[in-house]
Order: sequence, then C-alpha cells, then structure tokens
Amino acid sequence: MDPDTVLALAHDQAIQYPSVEIGHPFGPENTVYKVRGKMFMMTFELRGVPSMNLKIDPLDGEVLSDAFAEITPGYHMSKKHWITVAGAGTAESEDPDGATGNILDADLLHDLVLESYCLVVAKLPKKDRPVDPKAFGGSDAT
Repeated sequence: MDPDTVLALAHDQAIQYPSVEIGHPFGPENTVYKVRGKMFMMTFELRGVPSMNLKIDPLDGEVLSDAFAEITPGYHMSKKHWITVAGAGTAESEDPDGATGNILDADLLHDLVLESYCLVVAKLPKKDRPVDPKAFGGSDAT
C-alpha cells in the first residue's frame, strides 16, 4: 500500500472507535488521535513520507519491525512501546540487506490500529474506559 492509503485507512478506522478525539497539538502537519486524553495514534510526514506512530506490545513491535520494511521502531517515541508505520508504495518490500520481506496489508493495518487503541484503553482506570479492551478486540497482552 502507498503511504497515503495507509494513513487514510487508519484514519477511517480510528474515528469509528468510542471516545476518540482528534487534535493538532504539535501543529497542523501532525494529527493526534486520543482516547480519553491519551494518545494511541499520531500521523505525520517523515522525510517526505506520510507515516504514523502506533502503540504496540514490545514483543510484537520487535517481530513486526523484523518482518515488515514498512514498520520501524517509533520515531520520536519510546522505541520499545511504539512503532512507526508507512506504506511502501511498491509490490514488494525490501529490508536493508536486500531480502524481500512481508507486505503491509489492510488487515494487518486494521489489527495494528485496533491493538494500539486497546492497549491505551487498558491502561485507563476501569471507570474511564469507553470499552472493555479485550472484548473490543485487543489481544491478551492488554
């Protein structure tokens, strides 16, 4: 998927979740998605490429960064708890060693945005949670 499509799909998905607020606290070029005041997604341009940061379970982040050229440790975020996602815009992704990797698709993107939302919701006090993160679709790690 090309980077603009990645951001459009992620946006369309994120705005459907309960209690999501969109803001621009870092300027108009950065869109921040929050649930009950806590960020779960941010879109921005990185070296001319539309990109986004998503919260992730640390073990999943390592596996995804190794498997997908479009997924890297979080830019300007905790490299352990956040990933940066950007579409490749090509049929095949290549890692720095020249090997062909997996290709980011809409289903994986959906799972990543949902997991980011659920991880943040799971950290909220129970009385403030707009949904039960596990019942809503989050993994057992939440």
